[in-house]
Amino acid sequence: MFIKIALLAAFFAITIIVGLVFRKRSTSVSGFVLGGRSIGPWLTAFAYGTSYFSAVVFVGYAGQFGWRFGISALWIGLGNAFIGCLLAWVVLARRTRLVTHRLNSATMPDFFGARYGSSGLKIGASIITFIFLVPYTASLYNGLSRLFSMAFDIDFTLCIVAMAILTAVYVIAGGYTATAVNDFIQGIIMLVGIVAVIAAVLRVNGGFTGSLEALARVTDEGVSSTPGVFASIFGPDPFSLLGVVLLTSVGTWGLPQMVQKFYSIKAEKNISTGTVVSTVFAVVISGGCYFLGGFGRLFDSPAMRSESGAMIYDAVIPEMLSGFAPLLIGIVVVLVLAASISTLSSLVMASASTFTLDFLKTGFVKNMSDKTQLLTIRALVAVFIAISGVIAAVQYKGGVSFIAQLMGVSWGALAGAFLAPFLYGLYWKRVTKPAVWVNFIFATAFMLANIFFRGSFPAVLQSPINAGAFTMLFGLVLVPVISLVTKKPDSALVEKCFECYNQTVAVRAAESLGVTEEG
Repeated sequence: MFIKIALLAAFFAITIIVGLVFRKRSTSVSGFVLGGRSIGPWLTAFAYGTSYFSAVVFVGYAGQFGWRFGISALWIGLGNAFIGCLLAWVVLARRTRLVTHRLNSATMPDFFGARYGSSGLKIGASIITFIFLVPYTASLYNGLSRLFSMAFDIDFTLCIVAMAILTAVYVIAGGYTATAVNDFIQGIIMLVGIVAVIAAVLRVNGGFTGSLEALARVTDEGVSSTPGVFASIFGPDPFSLLGVVLLTSVGTWGLPQMVQKFYSIKAEKNISTGTVVSTVFAVVISGGCYFLGGFGRLFDSPAMRSESGAMIYDAVIPEMLSGFAPLLIGIVVVLVLAASISTLSSLVMASASTFTLDFLKTGFVKNMSDKTQLLTIRALVAVFIAISGVIAAVQYKGGVSFIAQLMGVSWGALAGAFLAPFLYGLYWKRVTKPAVWVNFIFATAFMLANIFFRGSFPAVLQSPINAGAFTMLFGLVLVPVISLVTKKPDSALVEKCFECYNQTVAVRAAESLGVTEEG
């Protein structure tokens, strides 16, 4: 217990110190929300990666999908790395930085408002962001519940309070710069921790080969009658596996807290460095998490099931680790805590800045001063952390839903609503305001219906994961179709956005930011 507490205390101390050290760089709205658009490549890459992966992935998704798909769950991690990171940086990073700088937008709703000339879109996007980021934020706390219960035997409410206070202190004090620096530190912890955990888990069954052979002998007639299916390359349900890969990989392209990382890029070389670093980080972290979860069936125990016999997927990973040495358990707890806090800080920053700049300032207090905006954002950071903590406590006590289900609904609505309008808005001049509105309404209505009327959906779409993947793919078709049958957008507005690509630098601006490290 002393080892576990010492590791946690050291982690808490470092995190708070970083927040206090960088408080002087968050004295303006731009400094607090975007770090003055001057964050280096390594910090940006780690901020992107640590915001991507949290306890939701390590505990919820790795446990559930590792159990369902076996070793083939590794495809989810590889999809996250090469689609969610590599391809996202290649397709989105440069154009996002150029256009948002040209439009002077600090948030994703702000981009929609400026790109399509509509304050209504800006407010609508901010409402969607707030509604669906809050349950996602709450799911981060629940991802820690069983780990803390296993490691410390304490009430989870205490964990919620500690995590909330820690995040609030360093985010409110240091803003985005402190968040990025802490993300880097937390990312290093995650890299070391996941390697140690995988090595320990594989050692239990005789290394990788022995574990794979043991997994090949596992059978579950309720899932598949094919021998060795859980050790096969595509697993027992390739179609559902594809749905998870699409939602968790392509979905990040439309998530505000992820895309806004590109807003703060300083120079051209940040993009190439960030692309490589974030991809390698994702291969190790996400690939490692799902690889680990794929061996969950080798640790099957009654603790993974409820009294009625139903599977508790959130208990799979904690149960796998429960028999290890205190030092390793302490490392795992700090690993998952680091992953969760980094994601939590990104989510509350996105929620608070969006609600202040895009909802309150645009719709109600148009003459809000920079100082008032900054104070409001800081206050709302505390409010959103508190709200998500209360929801997490209620959900945990009441057992409302699994982590993966809650996150699936949030990701599906956000990515379904924002991905197509954002992606096409960067590349295609013909996108129209009505097309964006239709996509917003369709994605949110579809995912809300999936919550309340799930039984009425076709069997394949009853899963929030598959429903979320469907909203994204359908949006990529819906937006261009509606755009082509509605009135063309104002040419002056469109040219204002796209002219930044053709500014003369060393090469065309569409291929380089034309900004050096020196400015």
